[in-house]
Amino acid sequence: MSSQDYDCIVIGAGVQGSFTAYNLAKNNKKTLLLEQFVLPHSRGSSHGQTRIIRKAYDEDYYTHMMEECYQLWSQLEKEANVKLYRRTGLLVMGPEQGDYQVFKSTLERNKVPIVILPREEFSQHIPHVNLSQGNAALVDTTAGVLYADRTLKTVQGQFQKLGGVIKDGQKVIDITPGSVVTVTTVSGVYRAKRLVITAGPWANTLLSHTGLQLPLQVIKINVCYWREKIPGSYNVQHRFPCFIQLESEEAKHHIYGLPSNEYPGLMKICYHTGAETDPDERDRQTDRGDIDILQRYITRCFPGLVPIPAVVESCMYTVTPDSHFVLDLHPTHSNIVIGAGFSGHGFKFGPIVGKLLCELSQGEVPSYDLSPFRIRRFQAHSKSAL
Repeated sequence: MSSQDYDCIVIGAGVQGSFTAYNLAKNNKKTLLLEQFVLPHSRGSSHGQTRIIRKAYDEDYYTHMMEECYQLWSQLEKEANVKLYRRTGLLVMGPEQGDYQVFKSTLERNKVPIVILPREEFSQHIPHVNLSQGNAALVDTTAGVLYADRTLKTVQGQFQKLGGVIKDGQKVIDITPGSVVTVTTVSGVYRAKRLVITAGPWANTLLSHTGLQLPLQVIKINVCYWREKIPGSYNVQHRFPCFIQLESEEAKHHIYGLPSNEYPGLMKICYHTGAETDPDERDRQTDRGDIDILQRYITRCFPGLVPIPAVVESCMYTVTPDSHFVLDLHPTHSNIVIGAGFSGHGFKFGPIVGKLLCELSQGEVPSYDLSPFRIRRFQAHSKSAL
């Protein structure tokens, strides 16, 4: 059993933990990043080739955070000399009187460059898509695709260049809070003045060692890829955008998609929710209700795709009751910081979340107002006395 001392330990080497560790190392903190699985792996929430990056949101604070986030993504690209982002634009569709109006107002209020697509011109701009009756459409022109697996490899590599230590295959079996926190894994004992927990679907398992449980629900998402009937119809090379369908006659949750890119001839289209699962038993969860919804939607709105998924992969979301993140100090142990509940829309925020969790762990005033992300908002839900 090895035993070592650090300034800070980060548990969970997904996108949020990796960016947090990287920020700590940039601040000259001796940092250990622990990961329960051997890297790279596909058992959490950060794997896969692509994610959408966008400023289109219904809350101003997310749009504000994304302003700086784009700069931080660009900085990392320059620093590591690697391409992590491809601009494609994001097509936002939805009933004119629903969430669509909220998204449009947020974008306009924050002066994000957008293009409104009048119904009569829609098919000229966006071929092979049927805009639903009563829907309006716009494009967030700043949006695009992030290369997820490449991001993890890059940010972990930069962290190590700064002297950071990554130990994978190290499942945490105990956390002992105190002025120095002790973290015990299957093969070592590590101590640090500060601990950051970014363990995705396993957040509550780890928090149970500290006497805290958050209202987090883990759901399994079926990540579906659909074949183009005519190769290239929805291809990123042909400038087809990412899209988000805010509401549809098939579904109350969002449907989102990315142009064909990672698998040639296959477009990624998913439903923004799934069935509850145990993260250690996720393959037992075989619910395909979301795929039925997608098949009906694709048949109606994406006539150029074969409405049977060619590939189905899986991912997990850890969802809070309000779908907003948890970025906060532990209510009883102020040297333990928690980043959790990213609710399936956190990847794009990785650089800013890493910066904020680093600031919290160092006792600094956070760069953004974190009141939407504080634990106290759950007092009615929480299983622990806060």
